[in-house]
Amino acid sequence: MTIERQQTTGGRRQESTIRSRWGIALPSAVCCLLSLPVMAETLTLQDALQRALRVNNTIERARAEANATDAGRKQLLSAVMPRITTTGAATRNSEEIAFGSGSDSRTILPRNDWNYRIVLSQPVFAGRRELRAYSQAKLGVANAREAERGTEDAILLRVASNYQAVVDANALIDVERKNIQLAESRRKQSQAFYEAGEVTKVDVLRADTAIKSAQRLMALAEQSRATAISVLRQDLDLEGEIQVVPPDRPLAALPPQSELEQHAMSSRPDVIAAQNNATIADLEVKKQRGFWLPTVTFDGGWVNQKSSFPASRYSYGALRFNIPLLQSGEVEARVAQAKEREKQAKLLLEDARVDAREDVRKALIDLHAAETALGFAREQLAAAEAEYQQSFELYRAQEATSLDVATSETSLADARRAVAEETLNRDLAALRVWYAAGDLKPALGLAETADGTQHTAGETK
Repeated sequence: MTIERQQTTGGRRQESTIRSRWGIALPSAVCCLLSLPVMAETLTLQDALQRALRVNNTIERARAEANATDAGRKQLLSAVMPRITTTGAATRNSEEIAFGSGSDSRTILPRNDWNYRIVLSQPVFAGRRELRAYSQAKLGVANAREAERGTEDAILLRVASNYQAVVDANALIDVERKNIQLAESRRKQSQAFYEAGEVTKVDVLRADTAIKSAQRLMALAEQSRATAISVLRQDLDLEGEIQVVPPDRPLAALPPQSELEQHAMSSRPDVIAAQNNATIADLEVKKQRGFWLPTVTFDGGWVNQKSSFPASRYSYGALRFNIPLLQSGEVEARVAQAKEREKQAKLLLEDARVDAREDVRKALIDLHAAETALGFAREQLAAAEAEYQQSFELYRAQEATSLDVATSETSLADARRAVAEETLNRDLAALRVWYAAGDLKPALGLAETADGTQHTAGETK
């Protein structure tokens, strides 16, 4: 009732604003449209995942960083490519000097002088340092792409987790509605007994207390749902209310633990980045050793000038080299430092592989515990339902007290909540297993195309 009143007030306020601004009266149909509530957007899990990959700002920043790293690679490539430059000058001199006479006259300092030249410069050899720096840059681009993939996986895990949290909150709200119905049914029966003079007012008050308790827990469930939807809106760049649809298919079946561990230790983004970093460190050692080797460049040019000495037009080619003879231990220090960095990179690679393996093991432990808890919760629910049915029938027959019914009602309500909560825990634990193994996208039904974009498995392109 309050929401409808606020929406109607907002529509009237819009109508009044337009009337005062333009001095016109709106048709009644337009006024009705202004007062209509905003429709909630309905999302499936696949819709949410696809939208997150398209519009999430964190993913977009990771992609921009990868593109920037690739631009840096292209900049390094230009260092080994030929360069062509042109230079020129126009000069006004105070004197004009020449020697010779007649056809043998040569001007060596014109009063109005000008010249320009075109120069080609090409590195020939530099101890293979540029080649290794370019190889390092390519690995840096690969690391940026892996960081992008890791960011996508983290965002997909968060979106899927919050989506499941909304689904669970909806289920929990339904549970609390059922619990309210249980309490109302008991209150109705207690009220009938009280009016017949068979029980005291305490039974009715106890039922009222149970109703308010269920209503309070329902309000908390609605708060949890609103919080999950708020985070989902942030990740999906949406506004307004969101309605979710329970996933229509379960996650893919988990392979054996050894296969998951092997996949995590070889394919996770952080492990691949650590492998690339170890290779980069090895290249750095070789690059530093290259400073012992000579540097050779080739320069060629064409000159045109007003002065005829030594010639007004000529071209040249030059092979220039630089041979280091004594560097006072600078290169040795650089190589030693690079070797220590290489050792650190290899140790980090070992740590990354161990972390990946243990993450899979811990995620599987959590999943097994969640599945066990869910099984017990379902058994608890079956027992609680049977207990409640028996207690309520005995209460109707005046063979049990309201306290017995309240106890069984509380047990049934707790069992229903436990099933809803453990279902969420099981679903989230399964997602974390796939995330720990570095294989979340296929598990969620997302496939990667050749151009790097993702789409739903089975989707028509």
